[in-house]
Amino acid sequence: MEREINIAAGREQEIRLSFALLKISLAKVGEDYLLLVTGGREHLGCTVLAEPRPSLTGEGQSSTSSVLNAGGHKDELLCRPLAEKLAAQKGARVVCTGGFHVDGITGAQLQELDRTLEKISFTGQA
Repeated sequence: MEREINIAAGREQEIRLSFALLKISLAKVGEDYLLLVTGGREHLGCTVLAEPRPSLTGEGQSSTSSVLNAGGHKDELLCRPLAEKLAAQKGARVVCTGGFHVDGITGAQLQELDRTLEKISFTGQA
């Protein structure tokens, strides 16, 4: 299994992809969390609000989210899974915002980005 990437509250983590740098910062805001995800040509293209809820299977905790995308932006593909994962893990409300743009990104590069997101876990205050 590939190594997990731990994101801790109060720090910015830089993750080197084969084609760009991905930056993720996590801040604790009261009982909630704020995630900023940027990379490539940085911008703000999406904001996700995720809240924890009981899993629909009846086992454990999951989350639900609302998404606000800027027109033509696909940054939800980054922000939504990270916000939902953190909300379920910490049992807290999470706002994730950011943008990641690489001109001419390929299918293989998108797969690399997706695999990287799957390896991310969150540490720090509960």
